Amino acid sequence: MNGEEEFFDAVTGFDSENSSGEFSEADQRVAGVMRVDTGRSNGIGKVGERPPQENGIQKHRTSLPAPMFTRSDFSVWSILKKCIGLELSKITMPIVFNEPLSFLQRITEYMEHVFLIHRASCQPQALERMQCVAAFAVSAVASQWERTGKPFNPLLGETYELIREDLGFRFISEQVSHHPPVSAFYSEGLNQDFLFHGSIYPKLKFWGKSVEAEPRGTITLELLKHNEAYTWTNPTCCVHNVIIGKLWIEQYGTVEIVNHRTGDKCVLHFKPCGLFGKELHKVEGHIQDKNKKKLFMIYGKWTECLWGIDPAAYESFKKRERRGDQLSKAQPDNGSQKADGDVLDSVPEVQETVQVIPGSKLLWRVNTRPPNSAQMYNFTSFTVSLNELQSGMEKTLAPTDCRLRPDIRGMENGDMDLASQEKERLEEKQREARRERAKQEAEWQTRWFHQGSNPYTGTPDWLYTGGYFERNFSRCPDIY
Repeated sequence: MNGEEEFFDAVTGFDSENSSGEFSEADQRVAGVMRVDTGRSNGIGKVGERPPQENGIQKHRTSLPAPMFTRSDFSVWSILKKCIGLELSKITMPIVFNEPLSFLQRITEYMEHVFLIHRASCQPQALERMQCVAAFAVSAVASQWERTGKPFNPLLGETYELIREDLGFRFISEQVSHHPPVSAFYSEGLNQDFLFHGSIYPKLKFWGKSVEAEPRGTITLELLKHNEAYTWTNPTCCVHNVIIGKLWIEQYGTVEIVNHRTGDKCVLHFKPCGLFGKELHKVEGHIQDKNKKKLFMIYGKWTECLWGIDPAAYESFKKRERRGDQLSKAQPDNGSQKADGDVLDSVPEVQETVQVIPGSKLLWRVNTRPPNSAQMYNFTSFTVSLNELQSGMEKTLAPTDCRLRPDIRGMENGDMDLASQEKERLEEKQREARRERAKQEAEWQTRWFHQGSNPYTGTPDWLYTGGYFERNFSRCPDIY
């Protein structure tokens, strides 16, 4: 890391230097069990006390050990003004702009709505499966809403595993490259119904008032029962007011999900905010067959929900809307008519929730965040559990697992001084290891992934080598 972190890391979940419809609420609950020893749970109960159990299922913590520190006393501009003309990768940011997670754990948040994958696997028709996959692709970015803290840069060789028997999956990721920074991940269904894998490395653009991350790397979902593979890339993420003002996030760009067996494609347009914020968070698109015939229309917001409807009903509604709703369309929101100033990108006011077209089918709705989310870096309930370290887990986890990083643990516990000291120590240790490899002319060897080509797109990818869950960690590097 050379002791430096990309500026964009300070304000978004993308880590540029090291990266990389009916249902009930019960379908999405996050209480579950880990395949590990369970003696103590950070953030729940007293030291040495077993966490609460419910019907034999271990419950995960619902809060962090300490509330987040305020960032109001820190100015990004005070750092940037000293670095004009430097590359973004040469700017070091205070740890106060972090959140107590590694970028590898941030990637794991793709799995919060994994029930959509299980549902897709159960659908007999390809169109219904694509609807579920589209909903999953949108849900994967939902946790980024209001998440303006940066995750910690993964160290080279760092890993993260998560087993959720209640949600039916296990997940492993590894930081496989430092220059360029790449994070690789692999997940599989515990009932052998799916594989989900990819590698992440966003490209940055700094526009003065905002920072934009263009995602790189293919995401692949395989539904094994149907012998189908779907691939896509995530939309572009933009963080506004990085110099001064309130930070706010939007996602935009076109996401194309391809079913490589049938040739069906889902085209999703993540709308940019627009002049008066009317398009903020909106997603619109369609599913088409291999002959480009539209089969299904999709609309909603990536922060809230996703709906779908037959193309004929959709077009009929839009025609009636154009004929009869011109007056309402001509009434801009009074609070958002100010033009952008020279310094601020005005924070758009949240527009009315999604207008549901009669006859629409609900594909997905976001989980409600915990009531104390604002004091926990705007984490979801799923996210709160990701860095939980229960008594005895150290004997089961790989020594490179994020949960064992002392800087992240220090920040989570509210000890910012310790977190800063440990972060500096770990970065220096990584630099020294790199110098030692250079002396010996030794190449870095990844442990759980290898370079190759995506079997469906042919593009460069990092593929899971296998063997992690056999738990032979003798060759793992000492990075902490």
